[in-house]
Amino acid sequence: MKSRRHVAAQRRGAFAETLAVWRLRLTGWRIVARDLRVGPAQVDIVARRGRVLAFVEVKRRARLDDAAEALHPAQRARIARAAEIFLANRPEFAQFETRFDAILVVPGRWPEHRQDAWRDSTGTPK
Repeated sequence: MKSRRHVAAQRRGAFAETLAVWRLRLTGWRIVARDLRVGPAQVDIVARRGRVLAFVEVKRRARLDDAAEALHPAQRARIARAAEIFLANRPEFAQFETRFDAILVVPGRWPEHRQDAWRDSTGTPK
């Protein structure tokens, strides 16, 4: 059985992802997938605008600096792996420019979209 704290954290996370989706939609992005899970790899949002396909991680914290620092190398590697699998299974996106973005959600502020927030281990967006 899940604790109340765990359930509350899940609700806050889901709300943050919903805010992030609206932030993207209001700035011209189309949502391709949400909560994409492929094995142990997971991406919060896959969105496209024009010929750009973004794999977006949403981080919610009390402070913006904490949200920005919450994306660790192991998590980035899992997201890159999920992106690789997604692209292998969706050939219609093969010619798109891909990148990794982050949306930082802090209470009382509009979500901040950080485009091209990090690169994969080769130094390029996957």
